[in-house]
Amino acid sequence: MTSVKFGFCVPLFASPGMNLFRTAGFSDVDAAAAMSMSRRAEELGYDSLWVADHLMLGKDDSILEGWTVISALAGATSRVRLGMIHEGLFFRNPALAAKMAATLDQISGGRLIHFMDCGYMGREYINYGFDWNPSLETRVEMLVEATELTLALWSSDVPVTHHGTYYSVSDAVCKPGPVQQPHPPLWFGEATPGVLDACARFGQGWNSTPVSVSEARRRVALLREACDRVGRPTNGIELSLETQILVAPDLDSLRDRLRELLLLAEREQSLLPPEIQPFLHTYAADEDFRDFVSGASDAIPARMNEDWIVGTPDQVEMRLREYTAEGFGHFMFWFMDAPRTDGLELFAREVALRFT
Repeated sequence: MTSVKFGFCVPLFASPGMNLFRTAGFSDVDAAAAMSMSRRAEELGYDSLWVADHLMLGKDDSILEGWTVISALAGATSRVRLGMIHEGLFFRNPALAAKMAATLDQISGGRLIHFMDCGYMGREYINYGFDWNPSLETRVEMLVEATELTLALWSSDVPVTHHGTYYSVSDAVCKPGPVQQPHPPLWFGEATPGVLDACARFGQGWNSTPVSVSEARRRVALLREACDRVGRPTNGIELSLETQILVAPDLDSLRDRLRELLLLAEREQSLLPPEIQPFLHTYAADEDFRDFVSGASDAIPARMNEDWIVGTPDQVEMRLREYTAEGFGHFMFWFMDAPRTDGLELFAREVALRFT
């Protein structure tokens, strides 16, 4: 049996409280803490480090730029794989991004995972003066062409000329190319039909943002259908789940962590952009959440238990095994108690070793 892989999502932005998934519930961005936690994750045996690719997100729209951070991490670490999460297609010309990725693969000794996506938060692109196309179908077409151009630049021994529908280069040279051959793993994400088709054609990895086990099963089935359409087995694609996690040694400690997040949310409400609203849930308003936090119940709140990986080490292990049974072999964790390292350390010590 292949060992399950665990990744650490670097807390590049803050979102106080616990309404929003995929970030730690702390008050302000702390670059030094983010780097320190990343180095500690490698020491603890985590398999990968991941950075988000946004220019405006979280409290006060404050977030560190992803390529800068991942490049710094390449020099600060020696073993872990390195990836951008849903790399924003329109932030960088794809030919330049291919050059950047090849360079990062070189300086990291072949540790890059190249996770491409077509962008979803139009506000960021517009506010920064980048082109933005509101048509998802067109953005997927652009993603496919960008992928083809990237692969051509990485693999060609001669200068590349490409005059496509959306992108053009003339005698472009991408040397030195990536260390990994035939190229760094290409990952795609989410259950957008066109992106699933792109993953079936080009991908070595596919990632889902936080979803229930039943929804994860449905998404994997859609990916399988996309692979069937091109005559490719799904087992050639690594399946990953990106999710938030809160792990504590016992239920009382877990209650303490949740109370801290609740107080933070009440003290520091932050305005989030419209694109984020569908992903919000006020867990504190749930009756079973209040019962658990008060000690009236030992049952993990139902909605939180569905959306998160939350509980004691035994409970967390049980939840993860539900996803591994669906084929997921790589988990990308946003630790909700960051910048504390309690959860990071406890998971490595008490849970990860159960999956080797």
